Amino acid sequence: MTGLVIRALTPSDASLFDSLHDDGLVGRAAFGHRYGTVAEGGEYRPEWTWVALRDGTVVARAAWWSGPGDTEPVLLNWFDFAEGEDAAGTELLRRSPLHAEYELILPADWREVPAVRAAAEARIAAATAAGMEPLVERFRYLWTPDCGIPERPGRLTFRPEPDDAVILDVLRRVHSVTLDAHARRAIEGPGGLEAAAQEELDFFHWCPSPRSWWQLAYTPDGEVAGIHVPARNPSGPCVGFIGVVPEARGHGYGYDLLVECTHFLAAEGAESITGATDRGNVPMAAAFARAGHPVTQERVHLV
Repeated sequence: MTGLVIRALTPSDASLFDSLHDDGLVGRAAFGHRYGTVAEGGEYRPEWTWVALRDGTVVARAAWWSGPGDTEPVLLNWFDFAEGEDAAGTELLRRSPLHAEYELILPADWREVPAVRAAAEARIAAATAAGMEPLVERFRYLWTPDCGIPERPGRLTFRPEPDDAVILDVLRRVHSVTLDAHARRAIEGPGGLEAAAQEELDFFHWCPSPRSWWQLAYTPDGEVAGIHVPARNPSGPCVGFIGVVPEARGHGYGYDLLVECTHFLAAEGAESITGATDRGNVPMAAAFARAGHPVTQERVHLV
């Protein structure tokens, strides 16, 4: 685009990021998050933050996020542009050398508020024009002690499993029949089911919470029913994973696993617990609702 300069920020001019006005309707700004570099105690790196400038003015910006020890971006989770600069936003994504899944954070009622819906759809359209494709929409939950802790059903027993090979085998079984869009995408790739299971295991290890927290669930006859992974991500306590093996489905065990995960993290002192599931995963969404985990956000993922 004529007159458009697209480049990464530097430590000396990272403050340029805040020069673009944000209405705070969608994205991280809608939930009180501010851009800050790691050097300032924030979450972003200037070299992974790109802007589009027209006549020296920022008209579009994109910030890729990662955990503290990551060597490449994990998510694009901040992307916006000035009014009428949709094409500049698209060009920014096209020309940036960084590539990661785009996670657009939205209020739970975003479809019902015209201005919020328009802001969301503009960002999705700009990212799609840059070559990204919608993958899935997800519910995001936030449990706090005010929600109460549901009573344990008492149908399953839970034990830590120290052997990664055993965990990996259970993950293969869980993902052999799955409603999870990210797992299905991995399965459709060159690595197949093995890659999907390994991605989950890698995520568990990526979380800065103890390995000893991972637990398998067993039926009264000693058969594996599933797995739950209480975790902490860089933002705090979370439901890292809930999975029921195919042969144990149909009994509502996803709820039992979620309840146990909630009890576990609450006992560790969690004052809040985040969780998420795909909109299309009706059984798991029902389990979150039954367990008293309210939906506080929706998230649209593009790849």
